[in-house]
Amino acid sequence: MRLLLLRHAIAVPADTSGIADEDRPLTTKGRKRFKRAARGLAEIVSTPDLLLASPLLRARETAEIAGKSWGVKATPEPLLAGGTPEALLAAVAAHSRLNVVVLVGHEPDLSKLLAHLIGGDGERVPLKKGGAALVELDEATTSSGRLIWFMPPRLLRTLGGD
Repeated sequence: MRLLLLRHAIAVPADTSGIADEDRPLTTKGRKRFKRAARGLAEIVSTPDLLLASPLLRARETAEIAGKSWGVKATPEPLLAGGTPEALLAAVAAHSRLNVVVLVGHEPDLSKLLAHLIGGDGERVPLKKGGAALVELDEATTSSGRLIWFMPPRLLRTLGGD
């Protein structure tokens, strides 16, 4: 199975008055940039069998944009909003017969998951907003894998064209 880790796009700042953290939407700039990045993702990642998104608004909106590029709908996954790497991988293992699974979530959770999978340090592999990493999970277990690529949003936007 290939697991695509995707950080949500640019959202309104966490300290925005009157907006709870879970209700922070993407900014206009974030939407515009991520639409291009999503086109880039669709060029290099085959249509996912499953698109899971954190229930927080900014991740749901990011997943919706990405899903449109592939023609798939996102499914909410509460563990993407603060779950441990082990719990998340247990949830992914339930879908082990699938070829491509996309997880749309947050930092530092995604970096911790990536580090757990490839045996690195989560602080050394932070995903930028709208950035992505593709991991090939070991066939015998879904708890480790091999990093295929790690891309910042700027490169994904370049792949997506104007």
